[in-house]
Order: sequence, then C-alpha cells, then structure tokens
Amino acid sequence: MSRVNILDFRGENLSKRFLKQSLPRAAETHADVERRVADLLAEVRTGGSEAVKRFTATFDGVDLERLRVPEEALDRAEADLAPDVRAALVESISRAETVAADQRPADVSTQLAAGARVTTRYLPIERVGLYVPGGLAVYPSTVVMNVVPALAAGARSLAIASPPQSTGLPHPVVLATAAILGVREVWAMGGAQAIGALAHGFDDAEVLEPVDLITGPGNAYVAAAKSLVRSQVGIDAVAGPTEIIILADSSARPAYVAADLISQAEHDELAASVLVTDSTELAEAVEAELERQVPAAAHTERIATALGGVQSAIVLVDDLEAGIDVVNAYAGEHVEIHTEDAAAVAARITNGGAVFVGDCSPVSLGDYCAGSNHVLPTMGTAAHSSGLGVHSFMKVSQVIDYDRQALKQVADHIEVLAGSEQLPAHGAAVSIRFEE
Repeated sequence: MSRVNILDFRGENLSKRFLKQSLPRAAETHADVERRVADLLAEVRTGGSEAVKRFTATFDGVDLERLRVPEEALDRAEADLAPDVRAALVESISRAETVAADQRPADVSTQLAAGARVTTRYLPIERVGLYVPGGLAVYPSTVVMNVVPALAAGARSLAIASPPQSTGLPHPVVLATAAILGVREVWAMGGAQAIGALAHGFDDAEVLEPVDLITGPGNAYVAAAKSLVRSQVGIDAVAGPTEIIILADSSARPAYVAADLISQAEHDELAASVLVTDSTELAEAVEAELERQVPAAAHTERIATALGGVQSAIVLVDDLEAGIDVVNAYAGEHVEIHTEDAAAVAARITNGGAVFVGDCSPVSLGDYCAGSNHVLPTMGTAAHSSGLGVHSFMKVSQVIDYDRQALKQVADHIEVLAGSEQLPAHGAAVSIRFEE
C-alpha cells in the first residue's frame, strides 16, 4: 500500500495560521463542480420530472417510467428484509429516537416587566427533503439519521430521494428502512438532479411539492447542488469528503488505531484519515498495523489510495497539549481520543462534529448504534457548525406581547435610538400611541 504521509510539527509554533496552512486536507472542488451543476439545475427547474429522468438515464444508466416509488414496493422491501438486518435497524432507530427525544427544546417565555413578555418558540420545518446517497455503498443508516430527528422535531412532511439501481428503484434496504420509519414518499432519483427536484418541485407527469429544507450527505455534485439551491431552500451543510482525526498517546493500542483509520478510508478515495500523536513508537506501530491490515481489507485499493492521499497523515507533536491544539484546529468530522484519561482529554476538544472516547467507542459505533447522529460537519466546519439533530429541523420565532404601560416604559428610549439611527418614523410609530 502507499505509505501514509508523515507531518512533523515538533518544535513548531502551532499558531492558528500555521495549522490552517499545514494540516492535511482534501482539495476543495466545489467551485469547479458548481459551474457544471448550475446548468443542470436550471434544466430541472424548467423541465420538471422529464429533465430528472433524462439526467438519470445519462448519469445512472437507468431509464425510468416514473420517479416516485410505489408504496407496494416499500412494503415488499420491508417484507423481504433479512431478519438480522431488521433487528439491527430497529435497535439503531430505537437508540437514535431516545437521544432525539431529549434534544427537542421547550418554548421559553420571558417576563421583562408587568405587561411585557417575549416568548421564544421552537417550530418544526414543515416539509423536508432527505437525501440518501448510493454510489460505493448502501446507506440505510443515513435514512435513520435523517428521518429520526426530523420526526422528533415535528416535521409534517418528509420526502426521501435516493438513486435508482438497475431495477428502477433505490436499494431495497433503503426502501425497507423508510417503510419501518413510516416514510411513504420516496423518489428514485439521485445526484444534483435530485437536489434540484427537491428544491423546485415539479407538476407534470408526476407531482413533487418543493421542500423547505434539504439534508443528507452526498458526493461533490450533490454538495455543489445544495450550495446553489440554498437561496431557495434551507440546507444542512455543504459537505466535503468524510474524515477522522485520532489523538493518541503511547497508551493507545496500535491495532485499534489502524483499524479506525482504515474504516474511514473505506468510504472513498478522498476520505481523510489523520493520526496525531506525541509518540514516535506508536506512529511506527500504527504504520506496521496498516501494512498488515490494509491488504486484508475488502476494499484494499480504495483504502490505500485514501491513506496515501494528501488529505491523510500521521502528525507528530511535542506533547499531548500540542496534540489537543492540532485536533481543535483541524475541527474534524469524527474525533477519536485514545489517550490516558481519555474522558478528560475529550472534554477539552471544542471543535469536533462527534467525539469518540476511549478504546470501545469507534466511529463505526456512531455510524450505526450509538444513538448519536452521523451526518456531521466536514472540512474544518466543525469549528462553527453542528451535526444533524432535532435542532436542524426546527426554526426559532419570537412572539412579542407588550401592553400600553409596558410600551410607555421604553418609549423614550426607542425614540432616542431611532433618532440616533436617523429613522425618525420608527420613533413616531411609538409616540403616536400616546398622543390620544
């Protein structure tokens, strides 16, 4: 396999600027892709379902008579689902529902004075489009991660879009998962054309009502499409390639660390797998484990390419303090802590989409059965963004309720501030209420 890049930060001044310039990252390609996707979206907007079918034939090699998945196909997929897969999905759903139930915020009413009240309301997004990718793998877990928090938030209408296979339908396990969760609106469409269809809707041979929010991961074309439609609809994020960053000291188990780097690299050739350590002995042991484990993996070529890419590296640092600085600067999608007193170290990680603590909390746990969500910020955006959750499917509205006396208490202040901003009509809108 290709050797993993070694970056030696020992003795460096780990300033924010240095780390931003020096940390391994996948190349940003959205700008180039967006130029190609823009024309496609314009055709979907005007051409409706026929345009989506045309692009599906071109990009997926599937000729479709209809895009919406018949409900009997959902029921058939659920009935045909292997019992062990169903049991695993039910457990995953149950744990995700338990966590989501505790995430829903309660409305807050604040009394500022007699007759002066502001109520902060948390309201569900009414209609949500959930994108479930196809490509190199099958992602029923993504159905769970999108649908469960949307339902917990109270979204009234859900539409799933997922690429069709040669059968003309999305993967049967994806369909079965939707059926288990009670989602009956599923569309056989993928890629940028699916994002355009969800954003704009169509009303020709079939009817797809446009959504208010689009969530879910996808490739560079999906990400570019989401970026381009976010002036019409909300989106969760413009995601880049998946990534893991592991902070480990000499107490870490090299076989575990290597296995977790490999599991992330398995996603695709652009996946980023980064190890940060102050132990050269551990770094060498992990390299040896990679040499042993990668050839035995099912997707050896894909993994080796990802591990050998510029986005992956073993980063050597002076000590654990420096390692924490590097991890926080990287702001990774998945952060694993393999150190002594891992919980205390994890508490100091302030930038991470999801943080996994200790030997028995691998990212794979979060992908399926931790109860957490695996749709997470990438490319350093965990420094300012959050993973998918109930909050992603809600909006905040404030209700202002003042009576006459309460308004009078602040009337002079309003007029002064309005005058300072040279907006006298704002002040007059208050003073006129006391001229009677």
